[in-house]
Amino acid sequence: MLYVPTMIYRFGQFELDTEKLELRGDGGVIAVEPQVFALLVYLVEQRDRVVSKDEIVEKIWDGRIVSDSAVSSRIKSARQALGDDGVSQRFIRTMHRVGFRFVADVVKGAPRASVTQVREQSAPLIEPVSTLNATRPTIAVLPFRLVGVAGPYATIADALPDELISHLSRLRWLFVIARGSSFRFRNPVADLSQIRTALNVRYCLSGVVEVRGSMLTIGVELADTHDSGVIWGETFRVDVGGVHDMREEIVRAIINALELQIPLSEARRARWKPPEQLDAWSAYHLGLQHSFRFNKTDNDAATALFKRAAALEPTFARAYAGLSFTRFQDAFLSYDPDLEAATSDARRYAELSLAHDPLDPFGNFTMGRSFWLRGDLESSIPWLDRANALNPNYAQGRYARSFTDPFLGMGESGQEHADAAMALSPLDPLLYAMQAGRAFSHAVRGDLDAAVVWIDRARRSPGAHVLIDVIGAVLHGVRGDDAVARECAALARARDPHICKDDFFRAFPFRNHAIRQQFDDALTKYGF
Repeated sequence: MLYVPTMIYRFGQFELDTEKLELRGDGGVIAVEPQVFALLVYLVEQRDRVVSKDEIVEKIWDGRIVSDSAVSSRIKSARQALGDDGVSQRFIRTMHRVGFRFVADVVKGAPRASVTQVREQSAPLIEPVSTLNATRPTIAVLPFRLVGVAGPYATIADALPDELISHLSRLRWLFVIARGSSFRFRNPVADLSQIRTALNVRYCLSGVVEVRGSMLTIGVELADTHDSGVIWGETFRVDVGGVHDMREEIVRAIINALELQIPLSEARRARWKPPEQLDAWSAYHLGLQHSFRFNKTDNDAATALFKRAAALEPTFARAYAGLSFTRFQDAFLSYDPDLEAATSDARRYAELSLAHDPLDPFGNFTMGRSFWLRGDLESSIPWLDRANALNPNYAQGRYARSFTDPFLGMGESGQEHADAAMALSPLDPLLYAMQAGRAFSHAVRGDLDAAVVWIDRARRSPGAHVLIDVIGAVLHGVRGDDAVARECAALARARDPHICKDDFFRAFPFRNHAIRQQFDDALTKYGF
């Protein structure tokens, strides 16, 4: 049976009390069967979209096989309890061939116990100012459209979207409409306004599958249903004989593009709002954009935005992960003179994130990285591995391992993680860090020729922070490229006159004594 949190929902003259399991009207408690009560609560909880019959069966009957008439019977009983019917549909509206939607205005009461408990947990770090919900972006993945005669490959038009729904559903920050609802839209050309109205989604992913001779072409497009604008599109061409071998790679490429494009779109939307009108989710995404710029001004702005997100929604796990991310930067790049406080906060915020959502890869990633700051590399690895296990396509988790492994002298596995991170997210805002991880993986194996190639790529990448120039000075210096090493050192000191070898080894705690000594000598030689 569906679990519901303790909450009171008010609509019309009615109250749904999920703690006492009561539906109350003007005349007192209204008797309803448990399944009808659970159905009402679920429809109210999901009132911003249409809920399909398949989803109702999954949530209310735990996926057991039941007839359509059983669902219709419970809908009818719910309407009767509210004095509604199938004609007026004042509360529960039938969307023909799609599902049901709760349409009355709802006012949500505060949870009876959980808010106090959460505020007590959050009090040492943040003073909550309200309990608004962090609204995740929503997406519908439609069945792809077939063009031409696909023959035995026709199933790919349903198989790929089905796999995408499965993989996207693992992303904790994204709400994915179930296949039972989104696959009802099989029109030759998707009507985005109809999809927006029926499913209440902002984003829609559609695609076209075409077979011509021995070549199969798959085109995908991400659109905003509110303005019908295309946010992202890509075309994949494969030999028909190798389509199933390439399927996993295509799915991975699409997932990682959406992980980049949807947050960018959310941040663009958030910038249109006055700061005082930002909700928790908008504040979080604006903060995320600032945090990837790796300078003190933007990091401070990101911290303020993440704090606002956590204050507006005290159970918003990703807001705390964001705070761990920015406090890590404060220690990693010595933005905060109180390094101990920044280091402690990076751990505390990561712990808060995991307390609210232990299955979020971002929270596990920030927990793993927090151990770097104290040089406890062995303790970081299980958390980073957990982030990668929770989402095998999580590029940041891979990139973090591409650093951790070389710190421990494991250059080959570090290179594998760096390559995986770059393949997963070739346009990532932290691409330079992935390239630097690849450089370290070569350096610990003594391949300095390859190491300087990769660190120079990192130095030329947009957004690279000051420590990337310091790495450039070290690796070129160890290799004997004195002129380039001095150029890198000068660039680093121009960006931060106070940066020194202690900053380098706190950020990059190499264990191998010989490597540390080599790097230490180079840092001393070039003025750090």
